[in-house]
Amino acid sequence: MLNAPLKRLADTDLRLLRIYKTVVEAGGFAAAEVNLGISRAAISVAISDLETRLNLRLCQRGRAGFSVTNEGEKVYQSSMQLFTAIESFRTEVNSFHDQLQGEFNIGITDNLVTMPHMHITNSLGQLKQQGPQVQINISMIPSQRIEQGILDGHLHAGVIADTHRLPELEYQPLYTEDSRLYCSHDHPLFARATLVENKKQLANYDAVAPAYAQTADIKLHYQGLNATATATDREGVVFLILTGAYIGYLPVHVAQRWVDQGKMRELAPEQCQFATNFAIITRKGRRHNSILDYWLHSLLATP
Repeated sequence: MLNAPLKRLADTDLRLLRIYKTVVEAGGFAAAEVNLGISRAAISVAISDLETRLNLRLCQRGRAGFSVTNEGEKVYQSSMQLFTAIESFRTEVNSFHDQLQGEFNIGITDNLVTMPHMHITNSLGQLKQQGPQVQINISMIPSQRIEQGILDGHLHAGVIADTHRLPELEYQPLYTEDSRLYCSHDHPLFARATLVENKKQLANYDAVAPAYAQTADIKLHYQGLNATATATDREGVVFLILTGAYIGYLPVHVAQRWVDQGKMRELAPEQCQFATNFAIITRKGRRHNSILDYWLHSLLATP
C-alpha cells in the first residue's frame, strides 16, 4: 500500500523537520539535546509526530543505538534542499533593501583564530557594522564538510586549507600559514643544550601525524618520522605533543603561546618547516547574495 501523500506543508512541519535535521547531524537524541535546548523526551515526541505526519519510519532508536532508515536519509536530504531554498528566498528578498539583512553561514576549519593576520575577524566585524541585523552563523568543521556544505547550499562561504580543488567551487587565496616541528618541555629532546640539527635523529622518537588532507609536498615532511599516533585536527596534535611522548608539526601561530610559556620548542627549524595555503571558497555560478558579496569585498580588501 502506498503512503498517503503530504498535501501541504505547515509551519509545524518545518519546526519538526528542523528538529529532525539537528538529530541526524548530531547522531542521536542525546547529542541533539544541547543544540536544540529541549529534553530528549520532547525530541522523541517531535520525531514521532513527524513520522506520523509523513507516514514514514525515519529512524531506529533503542538499545542498539540511533540509525537513520533509507526513507529517513531521503527525508533528511530533501529537508536540506528545502531549508536552502527558504534561505535563498529570504536572502534574495532581503537584498532588495538598502541595508544588509538575513543570515550569513560560514564554515571555518579549526584553529585559525590565532593567526596574526586577523582578516576573518576584521571582515566579520565590518559586516556586522554595515548590517547590524545580519545573523552570522559560524560552523567550525573539517574542510570536507565545509566543501559539502557549500555544495549543498547551507553554507555561503568557507575558509579551508587549499590542498585540492573541486571543479564546482571557486577558490580565492587568503593567506599562508607557517608550520614547524615541536616537542614539549616534558620530552627528552627539550632539555638538549642545542636544537636538533639532523632530521634523521628524529626517527628515534614517536611522532603524531595528521589524519586530515595534506598536499603531497607537506606529506614529504612526515616521511622519516616515527608516526605512532594521529590526530584529526591541530588541537589533537597539541594534546599529544603536550603529553611529552610525541613530537609533531604545528602552525607557528598555534604553538606560540606554549613556546612563550617555555612549554614547547622548535626542532630542526632549518629542515622541519612547511607552508600551508588557505583559501576562501564559494560555489561557482552562485546566485547574487549582497551579504556574501560585501563580506568577500571587505575580506579581500583587508591589507
